[in-house]
This record gives sequence, structure tokens and C-alpha cells, in this order.
Amino acid sequence: MEKKFEYHEAFSRNIGWVSETEQEILNNKRIAIAGLGGVGGSHLLTHVRLGIGKFSIADPDIFELANFNRQAGASLTHVNRPKVDVLTEMARDINPDLELATFPQGVDSTNLDQFLEGVDIYIDGLDFFALEARQVVFAACTKKGIPAITAAPLGMGVALLAFIPGKMTFEEYFRLAGQPTDEQLLRFLLGLSPAMLQMPYLVDSTRVDLDAHKGPSTPMACELCAGMAATHSLKVLLNRGPVPAAPRGVHFDAYRNRLTHTWRPWGNHNPIQKLGLKIARKQLSKKPTPETPAQRDTPPETRIERILDLARWSPSGDNTQPWRFEILSASRFMIHAHDTRDWCLYDLDGRASQTAVGALLETIAIAATAEGQRATFTRQADAPETHPLIAVTLNEMESPGKDPLLPFIKARVTQRRPFSTRPLTPAQKQILEQSVGDAFRVVWLEGRDRRWQMARLMFKNAHIRLTIREAYEVHKRIIQWDSQFSEDRIPDQAVGLDAVALKLMKWAMQRWDRVDMLNRYFAGTLMPRIQLDLIPAWRCAAHFILVARHPVDGIDGYFDGGRATQRFWLTATRLGLQFQPEMTPLIFSRYTAESRTFTTDQKAQHNAARLKRQLESVIGADNLANAVFIGRVGVGIVPKARSLRHAIYKMILNQAGKPHEP
Repeated sequence: MEKKFEYHEAFSRNIGWVSETEQEILNNKRIAIAGLGGVGGSHLLTHVRLGIGKFSIADPDIFELANFNRQAGASLTHVNRPKVDVLTEMARDINPDLELATFPQGVDSTNLDQFLEGVDIYIDGLDFFALEARQVVFAACTKKGIPAITAAPLGMGVALLAFIPGKMTFEEYFRLAGQPTDEQLLRFLLGLSPAMLQMPYLVDSTRVDLDAHKGPSTPMACELCAGMAATHSLKVLLNRGPVPAAPRGVHFDAYRNRLTHTWRPWGNHNPIQKLGLKIARKQLSKKPTPETPAQRDTPPETRIERILDLARWSPSGDNTQPWRFEILSASRFMIHAHDTRDWCLYDLDGRASQTAVGALLETIAIAATAEGQRATFTRQADAPETHPLIAVTLNEMESPGKDPLLPFIKARVTQRRPFSTRPLTPAQKQILEQSVGDAFRVVWLEGRDRRWQMARLMFKNAHIRLTIREAYEVHKRIIQWDSQFSEDRIPDQAVGLDAVALKLMKWAMQRWDRVDMLNRYFAGTLMPRIQLDLIPAWRCAAHFILVARHPVDGIDGYFDGGRATQRFWLTATRLGLQFQPEMTPLIFSRYTAESRTFTTDQKAQHNAARLKRQLESVIGADNLANAVFIGRVGVGIVPKARSLRHAIYKMILNQAGKPHEP
């Protein structure tokens, strides 16, 4: 038999933190909530479970798929339904005795008095960008003597401000009146969050677009907002003590485990706040470049385009992406590859580009499984080695099934900063070793001594890389300055240097004579070698060498090596490990073995031969002779800055042999 609802039993677990008398008081209080989206719905349900008995709720919108990541009530069952109706049902499913006044048209000047009638406290749930409506509601609360609370979801935290009768008002604090919209948004953001605790872990600043009224959000922040707002509304409703009324506020960030009490006398007219606004205006005036792929690309339409849209994320040296695609039919396309030996010091024999093309082939094979296809590859023997042509044919898989590495194609990234030195587990090593197939094996360099040997080798090898003009010309070409992302180069923020070293590097890289002067008289290589080579090589779980079980046989052997490398890298990503190639020692050693002159600096050429012998002593001569890839791996944070890729329309050739226009 269905049990009848009984208020005191339903909310009996509140007793202890509130008394029976206080619970009865809460049952007779009315809360107004405008906006039932990201935070508003959670505000409502949290206050219902607190035992509040009366509500006025307003929202004119319906639920959409874009609401699913954070909004209470957002689900497939509720798509296209009015938020007011859905949240009313959810609230009454908790407490069927609720007294609910609903405003499905939202709040405006025509119904504001009715919305706030009999209200004991107002909780702000309006969209961040709904500043006009927010100003009207808060002004009305001030006029009517109604306490008002706004709790903003920022990153993975909450910034709370309370506006209490007799204290500073919303307008006195934010000072939005008469300002243009972009200035109002800026003042509102910085006023809510003077500490800006959320900014250090924002991974893609292009997703914050005040002009377009868009920004990222998290469900954790919304739930924290509901908890913080309900706690302070309880204190107000039960007269349980002071709340941090404006100009005082509270900002808690769960991601950084930090709690900050903010105080801005005179609000946005505070001198510190004015300085912060000035800095923020300057930052926002800079256009984020480049835009992320999601903002630039049109969704691929055909099966081959969808496969190539994933395959373009394959790694290549310095993000050169030495390939283009020609679609021949619904099941066939051609890879037009090329190497970079004509300008790149690290690819004088084309082997680095061939390894990258091999990684591309493996990525295509993995991406094809998303379409139930098996990809086969045929290299045209008459094409020059500098410009290989590979025909790709797609066939239906006998037993369709997505490759388990498929979800990690875009997630795979290079991390140039230090990792944890926590050793890999035997299970992790076994999985990584199995990923390279029978034709290759993994040689591990682990433990303090071996990692230190590699760190010293990387440090010494870097001296060659940073002192010869041939390398300078490459580095000057492949770094994109003042960037978090780059679609065709390496953004400077992903290089791995601290801010001071990066500024010095940017200055020096403008001209060779500056680099040469720093190297000759000021030990110019010391800081970057320590930061980019010595410390990272020491701070990792292990170094590894992918070794062919048989001598590598020309271009096809390096294609195979690239395929094994990509599976190894994607598998490391799947295991939650970070990864960095360490190819320079291998490349210079191969040049030495081939008696290839790679620089006019004879001292550097001699040092490369000496370092080859040292590398042989560390990893073994046979291993070095058959090595196709060297790198380091370990537990580390995901980098905020990374190389992106050209949009797919730039990669597909038309009949004239040129990239399609968007």
C-alpha cells in the first residue's frame, strides 16, 4: 500500500542541524527563484529537500540537449518540455504539499510584483548573460527589503554574494547602469569573482566568448552553488547569524581546494577592482588564435570524410602534417604524402616523416572501425620516396567492432613538462609491450640511475640542438608565439618553458645573432636545457625505445615503425599516462652512423658522434641500430596548450589538386 506523504517524517533527517521549531518555520517560508537552468533547478530541489514549503519560480525556456551537462531536470524524457513544468513535477514529487507559484513566461516588469509577493528571500538563478533582467529583479528586491543571494558557478567552484537590506545594493556593488553590454558582463564577472580562482585550469580560453554570450560550465559548480546558496538562505531565514553581505563575498574552488573571502569596498569602484577591470579588458581585446577545430570545421558528411576527420589528428614532427588526401570514390582515397628533408634538420633522410605517415596509416585503420570498415593500404612503387602515394581501400568488416583505441585519437598529446617518477606497474608495461605487435619490442630504461643517464644524454644532446644555425631555422619556423593552440605549428605555451625563459626565447629567436650572442657569452642554452631536457628526462616513470626485431627495411619499415609507435602512444593515453618523444638523440645518431653531414658546425658534428657512442653504451648498439622511436612516459597532468590540426577541408584535395574551400 502506498504510503501517504507526511512532512515531518520526510524531513526528519534535517533535525539536529535545525530544530523542530526551525523546521516548521522553514515550511512556512517562501523563496523566489528566477531561472531554472544551470543553478536554478538545483536551487529549487535543494531548498525543497531543506523543507521550504513555498516557492515562486520563473523560467520561459524549454530543456534542450545542451543543458544535459549541468541542469537539474535535463534528460531525454524532458527534452522540449518547459523547465517550469518539469521542475514543478520534480519538486512536488519530493513534497506534494508545496505551495508553488509558477511564471512560465519568465519575469519582467509586468509580473515582478506578483513574483516577489510574500517572498522571504530571492535566490538568483538567471543566466549569467541575463543582466538586464537581473538588474530589474535585484532593484525590486532592494526596494521591497527582500534579501537576495547570487551564487555563480565558475569553473568547478562557486562565488557567492548576498545583498542584505540596509547593506550595499546590487547596483552599488556592480555599477552596471549606463555601461555597454560588454562592459557590464566584464564588471559582473569580476565583481562575482575578484579572486578569479577558476582561471588557472581553464584549458581552452576560446570557449569563453562574452560577445557571443557563451561559456563553459560544469555540473559540480552548479551543485556547489545550490549547497552554498541554501546554507546562507537558511541562515537568513532562521536568523542564524551573519552572512557575507556585499561588498564581502566567498569564493570556493573545489578543483584547487581553495577558499577565498573577498572584500571590495565600493565594489567595482574599488581601486584594486578598477585595475583588475583594466587588465581584463586588455586580455579580452586579444582575439584567441587559432580558434579550436569545433568552432571552425563544418561536420564531415561522408564516411571517408568522417574517417579522415579523425585521422588528421595523427602525430607528426613539429606538427608539419606532411600529407593531403584525395577522395577517389565512396570506398577509396589516396594519401599524398611528402617529407620535409628540404628544410627540416630532423628529417634530412625523410625517416621522421615516414614514421609520421606510418602513424597516420594506423590512425586511419583505427578510425575506419568507427564506420565498420577495414582499411587496406597499397604504396605506389613508382612514386618517389620524397613524395609517397598510398592508396587506401575500405571494405566492410566481417565482424564489425570499434577499436578500443578509437576514443583516444584526439586525446593523444605531447606533454613536455615533468611527470611523476612513480614507476609503471607490471600490468601497464605488459599492455604497452603488447600494443606494438610481434615485429617490435620495447626496451625500458627505468630507475634512478637509468633515468639520470638519459637525462644527462638529453641535456648534452640539447646543446647541439640549441647552438647550430640549422636547428635555429627550424625552431623559428615551427613555433607559434603567444598561443595556447596552433593548427600547423607548436604553440609557445606547449614548449615547456616557464614564463621568464619563454620571453627570453621569444626575444632571442627573432634573429640568429641574438641566439649566437646569448650562447657565446651568457650560457644561453643552460636554462632551456635544464627546463626542456634535464628535468623532464629525470622526472618520468621510464624512458622507452621501440626496437624492430629485424633490421628496418627502407620506407615500408619506417611506415611499420610509425604504426607501432601510434598504437603504443594511444595505448599510453588509454592508460592515463603522459608521453613525450625524445627523437633528437636517435636522429643525430643515425646521421652519424650514415656519415651524414647535418651542420656546418664541425664541433657539433663531432659531439654528435661522441653522444652516439654514449647512447650505445646506455641502450646497446643493436637496440640503437634497430630503434624506430625513443620517448618517455609517466603519470602527469594533461597539458593546457597543444598543437591542433588543419581543418579537414584544408586537407582534402579537389580535382585541381588544391585544398577545398570551406
